[in-house]
Amino acid sequence: MKLVNINKSQYRSANNLVQIGLLATLAILSLIFGQLLIYFFGVKPLPGAESTGNFHLNLTGVILALMVCSLLVRNLRQKPKFYEVYYVWQLKQLQNKIFRKLKSIQQAAKDNNRDALLILCFYYQSLALVYNLDNNTLTMSNVNNELDKLQKSIDAAGFSIDVDEFTPEMLKDF
Repeated sequence: MKLVNINKSQYRSANNLVQIGLLATLAILSLIFGQLLIYFFGVKPLPGAESTGNFHLNLTGVILALMVCSLLVRNLRQKPKFYEVYYVWQLKQLQNKIFRKLKSIQQAAKDNNRDALLILCFYYQSLALVYNLDNNTLTMSNVNNELDKLQKSIDAAGFSIDVDEFTPEMLKDF
């Protein structure tokens, strides 16, 4: 995966649109599916009774709404307008995979393993990109410090690192 420069304002507006749209779609479809299932399969309320026992039908309505939202995301991710949102989502997933193996990668980087140094370089640069897009300024200084330390380690080892060389398959070695 390559790091891509993203227009921050365009990303933020598309991300907000996607989040609000999915939330509204989920809420509305959950209500509609739940009410339809209760209408056709539910227990009719008795006068004076508190619960009708239709919880499972409401839950089924939420699950159906989640399935519809998943199909929407799957189809919208290919649209050019939502490219940035989907790219950042994929980047965050890749960051999570790296984070799960971070201790072993950092240990290998101390031993001047070039792949480990490359993975760390990609990881910290991608964190800086995502933090910038999400306006996460609190941890940005930590990421910049880690990048500086990493660059010193790369220079001391005599390597030339280009993050475009990174591939997710490199994580299998750690």
